[in-house]
Amino acid sequence: MGQRVRVTEYDPRWRLDYEKEKELIAGILGEEMVSIHHIGSTAVEGLKAKPVIDILPVVRDLEAVDALNRRFEAAGYECMGEFGIKGRRYYRKGGEERTHQIHIFAAANGKEIRRHLAFRTI
Repeated sequence: MGQRVRVTEYDPRWRLDYEKEKELIAGILGEEMVSIHHIGSTAVEGLKAKPVIDILPVVRDLEAVDALNRRFEAAGYECMGEFGIKGRRYYRKGGEERTHQIHIFAAANGKEIRRHLAFRTI
């Protein structure tokens, strides 16, 4: 069965959900993390959105992240590898009722980082 798409009114709790998950992700990535960003439609105040928190951590070494997959799994994430975007590590949480998505890129991949950050500047 495929995922159902549901769009809802903007919810200010999305920002709080991001902040909570940001701390969890930072704890997993540790010194490997350079920065972390709330991206996608839930990051745009007032915008209707799918209630899925998209998070973009930027790391020093993408291959080092692969060694942390068990920690992401313990935190409830599915580790999906590149999942269609070369140079990304994609993780999702919540199963059929997905709640979070993580898109990890190495700091050297400025093109993909800028592309993912661009949406929230509309």
